[in-house]
Amino acid sequence: MPESAFHEVYSKFKLNFYRGIFERLKEREGSLSAAEAYAAEVIHALNGPTISQFAQFLQVSNPNATYKVNTLVRKGYVTKVQSETDKRESHLFATQKFMDYYAINQNYVNTVMERVNNRFSPEELRQFEEMLTIISRELMQEAGEKLRLPH
Repeated sequence: MPESAFHEVYSKFKLNFYRGIFERLKEREGSLSAAEAYAAEVIHALNGPTISQFAQFLQVSNPNATYKVNTLVRKGYVTKVQSETDKRESHLFATQKFMDYYAINQNYVNTVMERVNNRFSPEELRQFEEMLTIISRELMQEAGEKLRLPH
């Protein structure tokens, strides 16, 4: 069934990422907790959200979101950039420090995709890409809208 195969692939990506996170978690000043790592990953995926947009996406209060963001800023994983159009608000971006941390996941994705490219024919790859695009744009609209992904 496609459901079990999809679940297996998705779980393997998650487990690899979680293992990488826990390998890097250290009880020292400036390290990320698992919850902070997930919050920083959301900020990165939302691509420049305001604190209100971040809070709304996570369905938490603005003060709770502000606390999480301030902790990430203090630890150097997120930066606030003042809005060009509304000087009262700031947009949140992952820093290079986070991107180095996030590379755990991206490196594995790159490894798997290299294997996919070597294993399948150009026609199979075209079909695979087409299916993934349909899944992302048509079947996962809720996440795509919130992540402001390009279509």
